[in-house]
Amino acid sequence: MNEVQTKEQPGDAAAPNPAPGLTIVIPAHNEEQALPLCLRSIEEARPLFPGTLEIVVVLNRCSDATEEIALHAGCRIVRCDIKNLSVIRNAGVRASRAPLVATIDADSRMSRGMLAHIAEIMKDPRTIGGGVLILPERYSLGILASALMLLPIALYHGIGGGLFFFRRESFEAIGGFDERRLSAEDIDFIVRLKRHARSQGKRIRTLLRSYIVTSCRKFDHFGDWYFVTHPLMTWRLLRGTDAEAANRVWYDFFRTK
Repeated sequence: MNEVQTKEQPGDAAAPNPAPGLTIVIPAHNEEQALPLCLRSIEEARPLFPGTLEIVVVLNRCSDATEEIALHAGCRIVRCDIKNLSVIRNAGVRASRAPLVATIDADSRMSRGMLAHIAEIMKDPRTIGGGVLILPERYSLGILASALMLLPIALYHGIGGGLFFFRRESFEAIGGFDERRLSAEDIDFIVRLKRHARSQGKRIRTLLRSYIVTSCRKFDHFGDWYFVTHPLMTWRLLRGTDAEAANRVWYDFFRTK
């Protein structure tokens, strides 16, 4: 069962958000190391955003100081202990109170112009959402080769990834993230969102001026060439319904940074 807990403080991110407003949803499983950097990047981007902002942190089986960090930063709290990122993300979005929503992982950091860029393009009613560019926090041949493995998917569908933003009404129209999927739920979501946009004569956008920098901790743990040298594991993760693969790489992955 998902329990929503709110901490209200005058003038902080938990205050009611009038339109246009934006909610940022952050799934977090034992993210005491990474979450402060993610929240700091949001705070640095906040002054350029023309509306009000709230941050919803979805606590997933946390046993460290993630909750205290989130509450201290004025975030709203949602609890969801299911090992399913689709369920986790949906819980956060459905607890949000703004007409525009963005999702970012706790081990990622947004560029300073991100929120302003989202606000700018979402002024166009023909745009219902989109994604952004992803940059790794470090580079190596193995990491670049892994990115090249996923490039055909992005090019085929014409999508960006990492951080997704969308109108709440469009999220509801496509049923949110597919809760049958345990991994690669973000790719499935943006593909369905794009399909919905086309059916409405609208569009999604990939931001090219803004980006996120994401942690390489999985490469640090498994090795930079792991996903290239283990194509079956990569395929199992992309298929989205393999609990053993998803647990190994996501849900039971030990966070060290």
